[in-house]
Amino acid sequence: MNRRNALHAVAAFAGAALTGLAGVAHAADEAPDALVRRLSGEVLETVRNDAALKGGDIGKIMALVNKVIMPHVNFRRMTAAAVGPGWRSATLEQRQRLQDEFKTLLVRTYSGALNEVTDQSIVVKPLRMHADDKDVLVRTEVRGRGDPVQLDYRLERTPGDGAGWKIYNLNVLGVWLVETYRSQFAPEVNARGIDGLIDALAARNQANAARSK
Repeated sequence: MNRRNALHAVAAFAGAALTGLAGVAHAADEAPDALVRRLSGEVLETVRNDAALKGGDIGKIMALVNKVIMPHVNFRRMTAAAVGPGWRSATLEQRQRLQDEFKTLLVRTYSGALNEVTDQSIVVKPLRMHADDKDVLVRTEVRGRGDPVQLDYRLERTPGDGAGWKIYNLNVLGVWLVETYRSQFAPEVNARGIDGLIDALAARNQANAARSK
């Protein structure tokens, strides 16, 4: 697996995990490394066995996203971190628009890489944590042909009705997803404010949709 294909394979898995292709939620007391191991297996198996997903069928991917509402991802936190300080002053309507457009951006960004998923496997490294930890780092490797590729997850323990571990950031080859998007979003927010960022994301998503036709 050369570097380009490895990156596509990791992107495909990361995008699939973020967009909720991983089935039903399990017990709230599921350990974070067990959660990542289960999601890894389910996502890769789902993609391998579904030609439409491997082909990047946006409609089917989005239907699955909306159906399961990304049960294993704190997408509000992920979006807020990517937007940065401007999130605090955003209205509820603006925050919802940001989440919707950011989700669409992620789905479209990674959907084209789904056809790269073939014989990859995910190895979850031993987890070091204490029983009362509320924030953990789960390190994994994507293995196939060629060198293994680093893919790490930041998860938080969530209380209440949705109790359990939820992903809020991903690290691919040393690059954190949220920080990468924050660096892209910051100039737009500084220049045109939150509405400017929403408009830019919507335009980017429309352009991506037009290219995929």
